[in-house]
Amino acid sequence: MHLNNRKILRRTIREIEMSTKPPNPRSSEVEVDSMFTDRWSPRAFLSDPLPEHQIQALFEAARWAPSCFNEQPWFFIYATEAKDREIFTSILVKKNQLWAGRAPLLMFSIARRKFLQSGKENRHAPFDTGAAWLSLALQARKLGLYAHAMAGFNVEKAYAVLGVPKKDYQIMAAIAVGRKGDGEHLPEDLLQMESPNSRKPLSEVASQNYPLATDDQFAE
Repeated sequence: MHLNNRKILRRTIREIEMSTKPPNPRSSEVEVDSMFTDRWSPRAFLSDPLPEHQIQALFEAARWAPSCFNEQPWFFIYATEAKDREIFTSILVKKNQLWAGRAPLLMFSIARRKFLQSGKENRHAPFDTGAAWLSLALQARKLGLYAHAMAGFNVEKAYAVLGVPKKDYQIMAAIAVGRKGDGEHLPEDLLQMESPNSRKPLSEVASQNYPLATDDQFAE
């Protein structure tokens, strides 16, 4: 296939995927790019495999996230094959196993606890790994995909199964990625949650008042 034809085909597929996305009731208090309100975490995934170029694009986006001293302390261990995804799914809590196992891409994000150069504790590593996760999640939406991060997993089992040394790394989250499904496989309680959720008011997110102890949000 000619290069230009491939580009047209990819663009057409992306336009179809984006045009069929579910309605989003979210609205921002102040105008921001729609990529922020468009990103949310569904549980209904199609099991269709993802092409390799899309998978690599997710990690390429994460690669460019900012980090303290450019340490880039994050790492992603991922699974696409059915047998490997089954193993990854077994690490999750039961409630997450009900839906995440259908996602064609499962992964765990981990953060290196110490700086490579000095060997000192890097207390910013979880913060930086979170930045990499958001980069990945936003790139997923650009590709017509959705990413859902999970805190609900057996931490000790994750260390054992993934072979991650606990003294060197902190396992931050499990992540499911795929195309949005219709939710027919979800139990009723999860199906009722299958829509973008809201956020607290902007006034509760940032303030010029300090010290914080005088702010109502932090007062005991």
